[in-house]
Amino acid sequence: MTTIVEEVLLLAYSEDEGKQLVGSLQLDAALGGALLAELAINDRIDLSGKKVTVKDTTPLGDPELDATLARIAEDKERKPDRWVYKLYSNKLRKRLLTGLAERGVLGEEHRKILGIFPSSRYPERDPRIEQAVRERVQNVLNGAEPDERVAVLIAILHAAKIDRKAFPEAGKERIKEIAEGDWVGDAVAKTIASINAAIIAGGAAAAGAAS
Repeated sequence: MTTIVEEVLLLAYSEDEGKQLVGSLQLDAALGGALLAELAINDRIDLSGKKVTVKDTTPLGDPELDATLARIAEDKERKPDRWVYKLYSNKLRKRLLTGLAERGVLGEEHRKILGIFPSSRYPERDPRIEQAVRERVQNVLNGAEPDERVAVLIAILHAAKIDRKAFPEAGKERIKEIAEGDWVGDAVAKTIASINAAIIAGGAAAAGAAS
């Protein structure tokens, strides 16, 4: 059984070459949102008004989910997009990729571009895992009624613009119909926008200081 965060990660990488289909900004925000989604579906967290609240602190047995749940429980109540922002980390992505590689789902290849710049790829080793995820998503995109897990997964993929890369033939209206109004997808989209704004502002400040 894969978690939503692992499913997002598998769909965000090309099967053969193991390359990211979207930028790290979008992907890392999506992974943070997927952690929240999994906790919500397992009835560990909920929205009280517009903020994330803890309903049950019982561990789920997954180190990433349990660490996230403990972190939320120990902190003050925050809006979903603030939690996605706080969970945003390339270290999370690397831990998840390494975990999938250790389970034989992905391969792990390290190389240097031009003999200098380190680069890692994660080609598929056991295609059955991703195929099962793709079938569930594709059935819904083709018109089947989505369950909660698939609906949330599609909303996250849409917010991070992974949907059009992973499912290029999918209809835009169908994706929008499923994703619209999902609080996790909204939180991911807001986080990406805020990080983009911070990057632009930082670049402008640096340019101003240099002039």
